Amino acid sequence: MLITCLFSLPILAFAQGKTAPSFRIVPLGVLGGIDESNLSAYMVAPVGSDNYACLDAGTLHAGIEKAIENKAFSVRGDKVLRQYIKGYFISHAHLDHVSGLIINSPEDSAKNIYGLSSTLETIKTHYLTWESWANFADDGATPQLKKYHYSVLQPGTETPIDNTDMQVQAFPLSHSNLTSTAFLVRSKGSYMLYLGDTGADEIEKSQNLHKLWEAVAPLVAAGKLKALMIEVSFPNEQPDKTLFGHLTPRLLMNELDVLAQLSGTTLKGLNVVVTHLKPPYRSISKIKTQLNYANKRQMNLVYPRQGKPLEF
Repeated sequence: MLITCLFSLPILAFAQGKTAPSFRIVPLGVLGGIDESNLSAYMVAPVGSDNYACLDAGTLHAGIEKAIENKAFSVRGDKVLRQYIKGYFISHAHLDHVSGLIINSPEDSAKNIYGLSSTLETIKTHYLTWESWANFADDGATPQLKKYHYSVLQPGTETPIDNTDMQVQAFPLSHSNLTSTAFLVRSKGSYMLYLGDTGADEIEKSQNLHKLWEAVAPLVAAGKLKALMIEVSFPNEQPDKTLFGHLTPRLLMNELDVLAQLSGTTLKGLNVVVTHLKPPYRSISKIKTQLNYANKRQMNLVYPRQGKPLEF
């Protein structure tokens, strides 16, 4: 069984040597939990392009500086923030997914904030207001500074990402008491799938993940899904009643069994990027051990590191 862990150079994963990579992903933050310098945010662009979408925005400045330190970018951080990031895709409005966007907004440039209507409504009415922060958007509390534009995504409808050559579809996910989002990003004929926080269907009493797997199963079967980015927040010992809409290694593997069945494949070699591991670090180590042990399908499990670019 081959299990690849990500610790240094960019990895050309899945069928290394068979096809050229389609996507470049720069993790600006990879964890859940209390480390405000390393929270969920991933820049993604077609290989060879500097026109990125940012999937969630828990950490921006610290992550960009880390990426520059790791030579992921050869320009200043303000250029990455203002020119390379063309828009934000917010899976849900919990602070560990939006705080970087809010804090960096005074130094940012004009761009779109994409999300489901419920997510954007929370940002508009709770964060980008004059009570909690300045309103840098073109909607909501007055005066409106009109730097950001809210772009509502309709579930299942492919939408162009402005100022990039990529398109995106949004799919709702169940995250305890609110709706989170999965973003299916397309570049030409290749796809990558990013999931915000999500619980398992069996725990959430939901069919959201099953519907998502149905939608992407043909892409898996055709070898067009280059990477699946999905959270695992807790080890298997976490009681169901305190999962709060998150996954464990056991629950993730159960869900991927469903994807394998629907796609008619073994998933061998599928790039699965494990996100949102929650400190303490002894728990993170346990999660990785449990995932590696449970990886009977021989998927390529990737544990991203902040500022270290990936290519798929």
